[in-house]
Amino acid sequence: MINSRFSVAIHILSLIASTRDTHTLTSDYIASSVNTNPVVIRRISSQLKKAGLIASHAGVSGYKLVVSPKDITLLDIYRAVQAPEDLFAIHDNPNPNCAVGKQIQSTLDDVFCSVQQALESKLEEETLQDILDHLFH
Repeated sequence: MINSRFSVAIHILSLIASTRDTHTLTSDYIASSVNTNPVVIRRISSQLKKAGLIASHAGVSGYKLVVSPKDITLLDIYRAVQAPEDLFAIHDNPNPNCAVGKQIQSTLDDVFCSVQQALESKLEEETLQDILDHLFH
């Protein structure tokens, strides 16, 4: 299921991309913009680092993009911070003796898979640069 990590990750990357002085981009500074705890920022930033989207250096505060905003899709960001589970969860153990219960999981699997594919396709079309263009124009 999508949670706020995705939108916070976009927020973090937008700040990094739009700030010239990367030394000011501490976890505290970013947390004040997101209005959350710096620990949350460090956790999500770590995921973005692991995905190869940002870099930081020990002993130097701040983050920097290692990929151009036009080359970072929202799908890249989504995959960096979302667990690989499906977008939708289907309830466990429906009653197999019920006409609906015995078919609901396979029916919803098909529908939910199609919706997830559509979401990922749309996220692949949008980039961080598109977000920046909306923010600053």
